[in-house]
Amino acid sequence: MKRSGARTSGARPPLALALPALAAVAFLALPLIGILVRTEWSELAAHLRSPGTVQALKLSLLVSFWALGLSLLLGVPLAWLLARVSFPGKAFVRSLVLLPMVLPPTVGGVALLLAFGRRGLLGPWLEDAFGITLPFHTSGAVLAATFVAMPFLIISLEGALGGLRPRYEETAASLGASPVRVFFTVTLPMVAPGVLAGAALTWARALGEFGATITFAGNLPGTTQTLPLQVYLLLQDEPEAATSVSLLLLAIAMGVLIALRGRWTGTPSGRGRAARAPVPGGADPIAVEPRGPAAPPAPPGERWPLHAEVTGFTALALDAAPGTTIAVVGPNGAGKTTLLRALLGLTPRAHAELRLGDEDVTALPPHRRRVAWVPQDGALFPHLSALANTAYGLRAQGVPRAEARREAQGWLDRLGVGGLGHRRPAQLSGGQAQRVALARALAARPRLLVLDEPLAALDQTTRAHVRHTLRTHLAGFGGVCLIVTHDPVEAVSLADRVLVLQDGRALQDAAPAEVTRHPRSPWVARMLGRNAWPGTATPDGLALDGGGVLVAAEPPPPGTPALAIVAPEAVSLHRERPAGSPRSVWPGTVREITTSGSRLRVLVTSEEAPDLVAEITPQAAAELGLADGVPVWSSVKATETTVVTL
Repeated sequence: MKRSGARTSGARPPLALALPALAAVAFLALPLIGILVRTEWSELAAHLRSPGTVQALKLSLLVSFWALGLSLLLGVPLAWLLARVSFPGKAFVRSLVLLPMVLPPTVGGVALLLAFGRRGLLGPWLEDAFGITLPFHTSGAVLAATFVAMPFLIISLEGALGGLRPRYEETAASLGASPVRVFFTVTLPMVAPGVLAGAALTWARALGEFGATITFAGNLPGTTQTLPLQVYLLLQDEPEAATSVSLLLLAIAMGVLIALRGRWTGTPSGRGRAARAPVPGGADPIAVEPRGPAAPPAPPGERWPLHAEVTGFTALALDAAPGTTIAVVGPNGAGKTTLLRALLGLTPRAHAELRLGDEDVTALPPHRRRVAWVPQDGALFPHLSALANTAYGLRAQGVPRAEARREAQGWLDRLGVGGLGHRRPAQLSGGQAQRVALARALAARPRLLVLDEPLAALDQTTRAHVRHTLRTHLAGFGGVCLIVTHDPVEAVSLADRVLVLQDGRALQDAAPAEVTRHPRSPWVARMLGRNAWPGTATPDGLALDGGGVLVAAEPPPPGTPALAIVAPEAVSLHRERPAGSPRSVWPGTVREITTSGSRLRVLVTSEEAPDLVAEITPQAAAELGLADGVPVWSSVKATETTVVTL
C-alpha cells in the first residue's frame, strides 16, 4: 500500500515546473561541488593544522558559543513574549527580529559601530562607566555574531511555542505553579526540540559570520580574526588553503542541517500525542485493579464554600456549600468552559468575583487561587512520569520532594493506579491517564475543583469505573466541584445540583431529580433522551414553534411560553391514521432507525410538526414494516405529555 502524504498518482510532473526546479537544484549544488572538486585532499590535513587556521578555529568556537549563550539568555524570553503575550507594537518587534536576517551583514556592522562604537550612542558611556570597548575586541566579535544569529533562535522557538497548546501551561498554573516555574518546568521541556533546533542554527550562523564581524570588530589575529575571516585572507595568498578551510565550514554547516532533519520550526515534542501503549490482553486494567481506601475527609475547619459573581459572556451568581458537586450542562457555545475559565482567572471573556471560604481570591493570579483544573484531555505533562505529574502541584507549593512524592503516591493508590507511577502519559491507557489527572488535581490541595468533560474521551466501560472512583472521592472533598458534562448519567449520578446554561445565562439550577422531571431547556430534555418542543399555550393546546398543536392534560394559561416534554416510549406509530383517544396526531416519514439496548429508536420527520423520536420494540417495527422513507402516523396521548412553563 502506498503511503499517504506522498504522491497520490503516477502522473509525471509538468516539464514547465520540473525543469526550473532541476535548474534551481543545480544552481545551489554546483558551488558546493566546486569546493569538493578543487580541494587538494592530500594537503587537507596540513592546511587545517596550520597555526593560523587552528588559532582562527579556536577563536571562532569561542565567539560562536558565547554568541549562542547570549542568544539563549535574551532570545528565549523574547520568543516566549512573541508567542504568548499580546502587546502594543508586537508586529514592529517581530520585524526587528527578522531585520538582521535580511540586512546586509556589513550594514549590520555599521549599525553596531553607530550604536556601540567609541562615537556611537552607547559606546562612550560604556567606556567611561565600565571601561568596556567593544570594537576591535573579542567581545565585539561576540556582539556581531549575536546580532546576526539570534533571530534564528527566536523564530525557531516562537514557532515551537506557537504549536504548544496553552492548556498545559494553564493546567500547571491551576496546580499552583508560578509563571516562572511553569516556564522552566513545563514550557521549556515541551519545546525542547525547538530550543535545540534554534540553538543549532544560531551556533552555525554565528560560526560562519563574516561581514558584521569585520566591519564592527576588525580583523585582528587572535582577537577578532575568526575562521571566515581567515578564509578571506587565505584566498588572496593561498587559495588552496582557503578551499580546505571552506570545506571545513561547509562540513560543519551540513552536519548541523543533517542533525536537524528539516525541523526548522522545532515543533513541540510529540510524546504527549503518542498513541497509548497497548494494554496486555487488550483490556484496560481499570476493571481488575484493586481500589485503594476512600479519600480522607477534609480536616475540621478545612471547608470552603463557594460564592461567585460572574459577568461578561457568562453571567450568573453561584453559591454552594462545601462538599457540593455541580454538573454544568448546556449546548455547545452556552458558556460552560467560559465559566470554568473565569473561575480560574484564565479568560478575558468573563470575570468572576470569587470567594472561597473566607478568602476573596478575585484579585489573585491563577496559581494562587487554589482552583485545580482537569481539562477534557487531562493535559498530563508528557515529559513527566505519572508520579511526577501527581506531585507537581505539591512541589509548586513548596512541599519537599520526598513528602510530595509520598502524598502523590497515596493519591495514585486511592485511585487504583499506584503501580503505574513510573510510566509516562504516552504509556497509560485512557482510563489510567484520566485517573492520574484527577489524582494530580486532588493532590494539589485545591479549594475548588473544576472538571471540563474529563470522561468524554473514554469508552463506556472505562467511563463507568472512572465515574465510580470520582464519586467516591468527591464524597470526602472539603470544597466545591464543578463538572462540565454532556452525559446525563454523569449529571445525575455525580452531582448534587445541575446548572443548565444557555447563551451564557443560567436557565435552571436545581437538583438532578427536578431537572430530570421538569427540564427547562430543550437541549437538556433531548440530552436526557426525551422529545422536547417549545411553544406557546393556546385554548386548543400548545402551539409548537415547529408547527402543529400538542394537547396536554394540564396545559398552562393561554399565552404562556412553555416546553412540551414527551418520552420516546410514549410516542405511538401507526401505518394508518389512528382512531380513538389520542388528539395529538401527525403524519410523517421515517428517516432513521437506531438501536437503543433491546429497543429501536425511530426518527420521524413531518411537515406539520417538529421532528420526534419514538421508541418501539423490534417486533413492533417488523409488524409495521418500518424502514427509511416509510410514511407513518405519530400519536401522543395528552396524559403522556409534561408541560414546563418557561
